[in-house]
Amino acid sequence: MARREKPPGELPLLAWGDRRPVPAQMPRRLGWRAAAIGLGTSLLALTIAIPPTPRLVWNASASAPIGLYAVDPGASIQAGDMVVARLPERWRVLSARRRYLPANVPLVKQVAAVAGDQVCAVDAHVRFNGRPIAERRSADAAGRPLPWWRGCIQLRQGQFFLLMRDSPASFDGRYFGPTEGAQVVGKATLLWRR
Repeated sequence: MARREKPPGELPLLAWGDRRPVPAQMPRRLGWRAAAIGLGTSLLALTIAIPPTPRLVWNASASAPIGLYAVDPGASIQAGDMVVARLPERWRVLSARRRYLPANVPLVKQVAAVAGDQVCAVDAHVRFNGRPIAERRSADAAGRPLPWWRGCIQLRQGQFFLLMRDSPASFDGRYFGPTEGAQVVGKATLLWRR
């Protein structure tokens, strides 16, 4: 029997039938896999730090029509439009603690005032451009005191006042004041009402 010569460093059973990869190719293959896994992990972690913009939102709060809303982040927003917005951190914590709305769920509210409008909150009354528009409650349904902001504000460019006029129990601008444009996710359009 003729004996086959083995290349140095090759194990006998590994040489049967297949050609082994050249050792220089192995680190390159491992490098690409490691880079792809690292990139995927980084992108996933980024969605935790910076939440992605929702395109569909289910509103379960009775202050706005309950149902499925489409969100258009690039749409122009006017008074009377429905929007999806995130509460500022301070109010998000209060809202979650009191179980008005979970901390990671955005609001669906109507824009009542835009840049150039004057909004005043004095005692239980909220006025827009001198006209009474809403009343504030001193306590929620559980008897806990509601926050009240006081004073008059001329809304700047990129500020909105969110108010659900037909829902006096709504946790909205009458309690937390104006909303900055950066907190508004986009214009909301009701797709399906429950």
